[in-house]
Amino acid sequence: MDCNEALPLLHEYLDGGLQGRDSAALKQHLLVCAECRRRLQQFEKMEALISAKTPSEVPEGLTERIMQSLPPVKRQNPFYRWVRRHPAVSVAAVFFLVMFSSFVASWNDNQELLVKGSDLESVVIKGNTVYIPAGATVSGDLTVENGVTQVDGDIKGSLIVIDGKVNLASTAHISGQVKKIDEAFSWLWYKMNAWIVQLSDSK
Repeated sequence: MDCNEALPLLHEYLDGGLQGRDSAALKQHLLVCAECRRRLQQFEKMEALISAKTPSEVPEGLTERIMQSLPPVKRQNPFYRWVRRHPAVSVAAVFFLVMFSSFVASWNDNQELLVKGSDLESVVIKGNTVYIPAGATVSGDLTVENGVTQVDGDIKGSLIVIDGKVNLASTAHISGQVKKIDEAFSWLWYKMNAWIVQLSDSK
């Protein structure tokens, strides 16, 4: 707790209305801060002076002048208080938002054709279209990103098409699955799974 936070709590402390964590935090602050102890003593003297006078001796408007001279009580936003009490959760939430926004940004920005697989010898690329000709065989999984995939031959594995189209001829044969990823959330899930697989392979 700093002096700016302690000052409005001094009035509640004098009135006997300060309890719980705020009371404990203020007492801890007063042990180490001479300036706030001096202010508390001044407030106590002022309160004692006011209570010692009879109502007839109190100058007119004194209460209003005292109340106007006091600094305004700052009410902390409940959300701000929660963030201060749970810093680890707040940092994790911010980290997740930053990572998610960067994933979404890269999803929107990345328009370059990308072809991945362990066997690309039979794959023909023309412009933005990836061909697997009739009679040709691709061994293993094939991933095509930001393009059109035309399969006339065989794929001995799965075909993954990210933000693109796939056309299967009657002669096409795919032994695995055909996965189409067209939404940012699906793409994020795919990337996270790929990252986890990559981590497990590196161990």
